[in-house]
Amino acid sequence: MKQEENNGHRLINASIIDALGTIDNRSINLIFADPPYNLGKKYNGKRIEWSDSQSYLEWCYEWLALCLKKLKPNGSLYLMNATQNMPYLDIYLRKKVDILSRIVWYYDSSGVQAKNYFGSLYEPILHCVIDKNNYTFNSDEILVEAKTGSKRKLIDYRKDPPQPYNTEKVPGNVWEIPRVRYRMDEYEKHPTQKPEKLLERIIKASSNEGDIVLDPFSGTFTTCKVAKQLNRKSIGIEIQEEYYKIGLRRLEIVRQYNGEKLKKPKKSYEIKNTQKNTLFD
Repeated sequence: MKQEENNGHRLINASIIDALGTIDNRSINLIFADPPYNLGKKYNGKRIEWSDSQSYLEWCYEWLALCLKKLKPNGSLYLMNATQNMPYLDIYLRKKVDILSRIVWYYDSSGVQAKNYFGSLYEPILHCVIDKNNYTFNSDEILVEAKTGSKRKLIDYRKDPPQPYNTEKVPGNVWEIPRVRYRMDEYEKHPTQKPEKLLERIIKASSNEGDIVLDPFSGTFTTCKVAKQLNRKSIGIEIQEEYYKIGLRRLEIVRQYNGEKLKKPKKSYEIKNTQKNTLFD
């Protein structure tokens, strides 16, 4: 197990079970969990896949039970997974926590999704709390445009006196947020990187400044980076060393790792543009 900590942000390079064992129970305000979906994707060239769906689900139940022990009595858990897995995880969790919302993260896709069935254009997110009568939800921090009021300028005649509809509202449970694309500034080389805007909404809604946010499958450490930007503390767990190094760089915890300078690699189009520009220098 390797770990680094600086200014309230702790990054751990280890398996989730081992890493969770180092975290105090009832110490975490918010957990965002985005595990591998058992779809056979390659992470840093390594295929992550379980032999059957039941063994995958049993693994999820094991680390979810540990995660719930880490949450404070007023803590929240956001869980992402594939559409085919989520019903089983939903049934498991509803016996242990209160599920307040079943969120759909919708995104467009420029590629062909499927030819013989309706392809998926969304990923489900469960918003769970330990106690439905005592949890953090900062609705004023996440308001979005209410088109009925801001664009259509309608009047609500049910009120006395009649009043214009509100121009802002709390988001519903369908979130249209673009996926991270290759040319975006936030892009890192990871097959399932989640956008900063998605994590910004979750962290703003379900934590306060100074709270501790835990991401047990940190990947590119977007959760930790956004938590830092929003003046929260964070703990990020990642089993693969190459992704762990991305976290060290993004959180600006260290400049070198085993003598290697931690710099964001240039994308191929940036290299080509640099080569073109040198022709005119």
